[in-house]
Amino acid sequence: MDHKTLLLAYKDALATQRWDEVAPLIHEDACFIFSEGTYLGKAAIEPAVRATFDLIKSERYAIKDVVWTYVHEDSAACTYGFEWSGLIEGQPASGTGRGTTVVVRGGERWQIIHEHLGPSATSSP
Repeated sequence: MDHKTLLLAYKDALATQRWDEVAPLIHEDACFIFSEGTYLGKAAIEPAVRATFDLIKSERYAIKDVVWTYVHEDSAACTYGFEWSGLIEGQPASGTGRGTTVVVRGGERWQIIHEHLGPSATSSP
């Protein structure tokens, strides 16, 4: 697995809406920043991710326009746009945003150490 494969594996793991599929891809010391808060360490990230799984049913999540801004043999960083859709309380819901992810390699294993998801940038006239 390399940094690009890790990002694709993460997207696929999120699609399962199962923490046990997502957890191996996240570093123990990771920092995740979402619109509702900052989560330091895998133990803090788990309930935040599970809450999203519980809130959005039948979620479809897509990552697009990935730009790897830094790539080194043991770390890499990228930015991307994301889109999601699913059901919240039985009603269709969707959204878009942008993300930044930093991944690190320990031995042959790549993991996510930082993720920041937020709203899409507003365009200027």
